[in-house]
Amino acid sequence: MLNVLCYSARPYDEEAFTLALKALPVEQQGLLHWDFTDVHLTPQSAKLAQGHQAVCAFVNDDLGEATLTALKAEGVQAVALRCAGFNNVDAAAAQRLELPVFRVPVYSPHAVAEHALALLLTLNRKTHKAYNRVREGNFLLDGLAGVDLYQKTVGVVGTGHIGAVFCQLMRGLGCTVLAYDVAPNPSLQAQGVTYVPLETLWEQADVISLHCPLLPSTKHLVNAGSLARMKQGVMLINTSRGALVDTPAVIEALKQRKLGALGLDVYEEEASLFFEDLSLKGFDDDQFARLLSFPNVLITAHQAFLTQEALASIAGTTLANLLAWHQHQPLQNTV
Repeated sequence: MLNVLCYSARPYDEEAFTLALKALPVEQQGLLHWDFTDVHLTPQSAKLAQGHQAVCAFVNDDLGEATLTALKAEGVQAVALRCAGFNNVDAAAAQRLELPVFRVPVYSPHAVAEHALALLLTLNRKTHKAYNRVREGNFLLDGLAGVDLYQKTVGVVGTGHIGAVFCQLMRGLGCTVLAYDVAPNPSLQAQGVTYVPLETLWEQADVISLHCPLLPSTKHLVNAGSLARMKQGVMLINTSRGALVDTPAVIEALKQRKLGALGLDVYEEEASLFFEDLSLKGFDDDQFARLLSFPNVLITAHQAFLTQEALASIAGTTLANLLAWHQHQPLQNTV
């Protein structure tokens, strides 16, 4: 039997994996034993994995060399990520330690793309503000005007699975869609999406949505220079990775009214904030507090993936990855 410890586990994780385990074929149901802890994976908490041959980690868990070395010392032989991104993994150290690392490259692109659309629509029509006003008995419409998205130009950076769905959603709203990707998608082009150089996208888009991975080449892709190229009052949406955005540069752009609205589901320093209840303790991140002070900024705490369909898909793929490794079958989805 393969014993697996799931770090950073929330109730919805436990529910999804419990259901996925029950859905396995009868002959596989006894091959995995799953334990859960809400503790983040760090070099210090790696000791909790004693007695487990594999661990399951999430986006803000530490999978650097020190953590991987500590896991190996506890007898861990494999790491399963229940997410697509792996920028938190020291892949070279994992290879050196002979620790295979698996990920979930695709779960529900619709979940993330639809959340990006939700941020966009909420910011544009200010429904979050209207909701609070009505609850307080204020029925004035002053300051709630938005714009028609119809025929506006939307720039999509990254047209993988999620970006492609977002392009389709925007085309469905009657928007002109410009896209940038190192590998253009012919299917999207056939649907009316136009691929352009990144500089052109910055300059022409009324709305920009980020859907690219975090790589050395994409870190702080949105910075003072790229922001200077953008239209006055542009809306920026980021549901991909926080470090795609240079936070001080974005704060300055908000102060100068260069950015008309900002929607974030990710944040560069989110590891010390997200997936925790800090309502009583507070937090010390001054940059995050400054972002929250702007009336045209909407932040959600990395919840774009959180749909029932996505959770089921993540759990199913994670189990399949571990079972394939455990049963010495051909491996897929390795980092």
